Amino acid sequence: MRRLILACLIGLTALGAHAADWTTPAEATHFRTTPSYADTLAYLQRLQRAAPDKLKLVTFGTTPEGRPMTAVIASGDGTFSPDAARAAHKPVVLLQAGIHPGEIEGKDAGLMLLRDIAVTGKWPHLLDHAVLVFIPVFSVDGHENSSPYHRINQNGPERQGFRGQSQYLNLNRDYIKADAPEMRAWLKLWQRWLPDFLIDVHTTDGADYPYDLTWYTEDPHKLDPGLAAWQQALMAAAIPAYEKRGHLASIYLEFKDGRDPRKGIVNFGSGPRFSTGYAALQNRPALLIETHMLKPYAVRVRATYDLVRQLLAQIDAAPAPLLATNATADARVIARASQPGAQVPITFKASPDSTPYELKGYAFTLTHSDISGADWIRYDPHTPRTYRIPNWNELLPDISIAPPAAYVVPAPWTGVIDRLAAHGIAMQRIDHAVTVHAGGYQLDHPRWADAPFEGQVMLRDVAVTPVTREVALPPGSVIVLMDQRAANVAIALLEPQAPDSLLAWGDLDAIFEPKEYGEPRVLEQLARDMLAKDPALKADFQHRLASDAAFAASPRARLEYFFERSPWYTSQAVGAYPILRLDAAQLRALAAPDGARPPAPTPDL
Repeated sequence: MRRLILACLIGLTALGAHAADWTTPAEATHFRTTPSYADTLAYLQRLQRAAPDKLKLVTFGTTPEGRPMTAVIASGDGTFSPDAARAAHKPVVLLQAGIHPGEIEGKDAGLMLLRDIAVTGKWPHLLDHAVLVFIPVFSVDGHENSSPYHRINQNGPERQGFRGQSQYLNLNRDYIKADAPEMRAWLKLWQRWLPDFLIDVHTTDGADYPYDLTWYTEDPHKLDPGLAAWQQALMAAAIPAYEKRGHLASIYLEFKDGRDPRKGIVNFGSGPRFSTGYAALQNRPALLIETHMLKPYAVRVRATYDLVRQLLAQIDAAPAPLLATNATADARVIARASQPGAQVPITFKASPDSTPYELKGYAFTLTHSDISGADWIRYDPHTPRTYRIPNWNELLPDISIAPPAAYVVPAPWTGVIDRLAAHGIAMQRIDHAVTVHAGGYQLDHPRWADAPFEGQVMLRDVAVTPVTREVALPPGSVIVLMDQRAANVAIALLEPQAPDSLLAWGDLDAIFEPKEYGEPRVLEQLARDMLAKDPALKADFQHRLASDAAFAASPRARLEYFFERSPWYTSQAVGAYPILRLDAAQLRALAAPDGARPPAPTPDL
């Protein structure tokens, strides 16, 4: 009898959940508006109360303005922890929305999808064999800074969040440099869950065309071959199924010339500062979804819902290949450390060859503008046109490096060590002073950007010369071994020519600043002494005077010419890159009994 009563109560609870009004806030206004963060969390809490065995809300960080950063863990059977997911051999999909909070379709689509998975029973088996980690709003402070005037290019909702967070940082330029507190919190979430697939939802700007959304995956040259093959197969299956739902999709459309789509499309150049580029460094496939800003908001939300649902269905139906592919990619990176001569691309360039692409677009006119002085493109969405255009999306490796057996970061460079730790990179701390013979770089002729970008004045160009140095390392210096799965992240941070390295972002600018200097009257005498002793130097100086008018006209530059060639300048080691590179023999020598004690692992690093 007691069992019968219990069964009846369970049945009534389920019936009540189905009978309740589960209309999302956006649906309730017919997608005229999108809910506040408080209303978003209130709806998610309702879902969790109705389905505690399928949904769990967690806080994974706090914004600069003090708001909680919330994620939802969704599972068909209450698999709510990374350990449980791994034990059950379930891939983890990280779905995130609102990193640009004016582009918020992913939030409202996610609320609808969670409801239909966990409460209404529309998709009861979508997460039988996978776990979903959903971030409804990544940039929470930016989301709450809403206005009808933030997205001039966009068709709804009525108010949109702001592209920057409260410190005016664009989080989707912050993955590798990790300046923002929100990104530091995300990195901890990433390291805890180590997702198997990342989906990042945005809204595009740019041209007008019939596609509800466009999508982007990283170029195969940036990925382990297995990852590239897996994501290609995923999208080859998902997009046709998605389009059967009445949508139209395209690969990401970055036009070579925004004023004339017929000139073709190019790769937008994703790198480690972006979500998909960072996931590639972590040996994980990732998908960028860009809904089309001119479609009605309801269409954009539904397009996101349908594509994400289709992707989850594909992964849930075949979880093992994704897990195996990621495990193999990690193993290959670890094994590479014992393969002398292995090359790792750190920069990429566009392939000179294009392939034809059939662009479904609209008729357009180009007229000269007396205001801008350029051509003004205007589309006619009532007149569809198909254009056969060149596609230059393929990238090729440009600069490649042979990874060292390990990097060494001297103890004084605490900012570098902190940044490596933020990315979960394993390090070993040296607990004693030791002298090492190691490779490194000499950096000369730095050139910075003319204006700040994302809070930094980036180093745009520098001459890089490999050198070998003998360096005395103080206690607290760290060794970053390359036989770890996150080795590619370390390479991207520490190799000076990498486009999003710590050097490129300005974190090591001090190495270019001489601290000692000479008074002009002293340098005058130094110059005369050097000229008298070195005929070759005298000839070179005379050549500079004759060939470089700016140099000849600058008394300071003329005196600095001599100072920079004197031991009073060279002893300052200006431009000496402090991060060292150890080959296998140098690493063994560092740990040899007569050289140094083996570095002791530090768990908190």
